[in-house]
Amino acid sequence: HEDWSTSSWREKQQLQQPTYLDEDALQAATDELRRMPPLVFAGEARTLTEEVARAGRGEGFLLFGGDCAESFLEFSADNIRDTFRVMCQMGVVLNYGGGLPTTKIGRMAGQFAKPRSADTETIDGVELPSYRGDIINGPEFTEEARIPDPQRLVKCYYQSAATLNLLRAFANGGYAALGRTGSWEMDFVKGTSQGQMYTDLASRVDQALEFMAACGVDVENTASSTSFWTAHEACLLEYEGAFIRKDSTSGLPYGTSAHLLWVGERTRQLDGAHMEIMRGIANPIGVKVSNKIEDQELVDLCNCLNPENREGRLTLITRMGAGLLKKELPRLINVVRDAGLNVTWVADPMHGNTETSSSGYKTRRFDNIRQELEEFFEVHEAEVSVPGGIHLEMTGRNVTECTGGGVGVTDENLNENYVTHCDPRLNNQQALELAFVVAGYLRKRRNAA
Repeated sequence: HEDWSTSSWREKQQLQQPTYLDEDALQAATDELRRMPPLVFAGEARTLTEEVARAGRGEGFLLFGGDCAESFLEFSADNIRDTFRVMCQMGVVLNYGGGLPTTKIGRMAGQFAKPRSADTETIDGVELPSYRGDIINGPEFTEEARIPDPQRLVKCYYQSAATLNLLRAFANGGYAALGRTGSWEMDFVKGTSQGQMYTDLASRVDQALEFMAACGVDVENTASSTSFWTAHEACLLEYEGAFIRKDSTSGLPYGTSAHLLWVGERTRQLDGAHMEIMRGIANPIGVKVSNKIEDQELVDLCNCLNPENREGRLTLITRMGAGLLKKELPRLINVVRDAGLNVTWVADPMHGNTETSSSGYKTRRFDNIRQELEEFFEVHEAEVSVPGGIHLEMTGRNVTECTGGGVGVTDENLNENYVTHCDPRLNNQQALELAFVVAGYLRKRRNAA
């Protein structure tokens, strides 16, 4: 990219950005970030690119999961562990049930900024700037909390570094060993149908490991760790720009705030600053697309971000809503195929299915989430295409934010443990239930092949 530089994004249109009142304070914060070590390394991003390519060919599967938006308030070792644990559980379900290696990618250690549909919000006649995530301003509805604070960028860096440190320890320190599959079960899942299905599967995994050990396979070393990657929406340009670093091995620029970065539906303009950053970095990248995207726009977007048409470079994350996906996804698949483009298809069944409950809470119905996932697999089967992964907003905690599922959350009990700062998340049980649904489709696809 001869016409690209680490600062060329500054010359483009910058949507969804806060207005900082103190330019000097912003400069000081970003200067501090530039001096900091990277959060991830280029070699890791290259490995993830290979795994994304594998999923695009139907030889693996991607599982994205984590918070809608991370927060300072909910930051704790227990919360990180619980989300990591449920993703490990889901990974085992998909690996064993679906018969494919599953790549686990957490919406963690950087998922702080949130695009908003309006710059301000009004409550009881008082108008204030919108809450844009803890990296920018505070959720409290006060004038002071809503002023964008550059020091929050630095705080996000330290929280992300601490989160990554713990994730790496969990992934490589024995906690994620396959032999511990049975001990990952959470108290509130015990006694439920999902819990029983998981317990049965864990005992089958144990038997398989015993068989392998009896055959002379060194199970202790081969199944004692797991790979766990991080991803977030590259929304706040000043933060992402501070982490563009040149890789000493390849000489290429990488975004080192996460292994994979994606651009949201609201910021994927071809001539915009977000796309400018993305086209220049060598990471695997994603783009959220809906029924709104036009055929030529989709082709241009893929060519802009992946001019060499490399496998594993570009993931298209569809977000449309149950019913609409079935109608619109075939068009997108055919546009991409006719243009000969390499992409990995991932379903986000969350964002197109948000609604307001009768009790006034923002929620999502489990049945709609499940339906959109089923449509995703059915359309890919009909189009002889490859369903490469799923992208969920979820938590390892026993929250009541999405209704339905085997756990039976209703509109009436949403208020029992509704703690999200932003969008409603699946709880552990609902996430695990979806993993079994998806594993069934993967198994069916494998058997058909």
